[in-house]
Amino acid sequence: MPRFDLQRAEVTVLTFKEGLLSAMGHDLKLRATRGFVSVEGDAVDVEVQVDGLEVVGAMKDGKDLPDGLPSFAFAEIRKNLQKDVLEAKRFPTVHFRGTASATQVQGSLTLHGVTRNVSAARHDDATHASAEFQLDQRDFGITPFSGMLGALKVKPSIVVRARVPLTPS
Repeated sequence: MPRFDLQRAEVTVLTFKEGLLSAMGHDLKLRATRGFVSVEGDAVDVEVQVDGLEVVGAMKDGKDLPDGLPSFAFAEIRKNLQKDVLEAKRFPTVHFRGTASATQVQGSLTLHGVTRNVSAARHDDATHASAEFQLDQRDFGITPFSGMLGALKVKPSIVVRARVPLTPS
C-alpha cells in the first residue's frame, strides 16, 4: 500500500473572512504537516494531526498574498485554531476513509469528533491526483472563529484540498 507523509502528499485548508470589519482580516491558507495518506487500489485513508496544522499565509482572490500577514499573526492564528476552533487536545486527529474513482473521491470524514459523508471531484495532472472538498464547519460541530464582537468572522464554508502523487516513488 503506497503511504505518503505530508511532505509528499499535501492537505491544505482555505478559510474565508466575512463581517463588517472583514477588510481588516485575511482569507487564510493552512497546511497539514503531520499525518499520512495511504492508497491501495481504490481505497484511500488519510489521517491529519490537528496540532500539525500550520498557517501558510494570507490569500486574496484565491491567490497567495506574500507578506500579507505580520509575523506575529502566524502564532496567534495557530493558537486560536488549535485551542478555540478545533480543540486539538480533545480532538487530536482528522480522519478520512473512502474510495477514489477516476472522477470522484468519496467517503467518511471524522472532524472534531463528528463523522459525515463527503465527496469531491477528482482531477489528475501528469504527476498528482487532486480533490477539493467544500465543507461547512458547523456540520462538524465547529463554531467558526469570530472576533471583535462578531464584526470579523471566518465564513462557515471552508475548502479542503488534497493532492497525492500518482506514483509511490
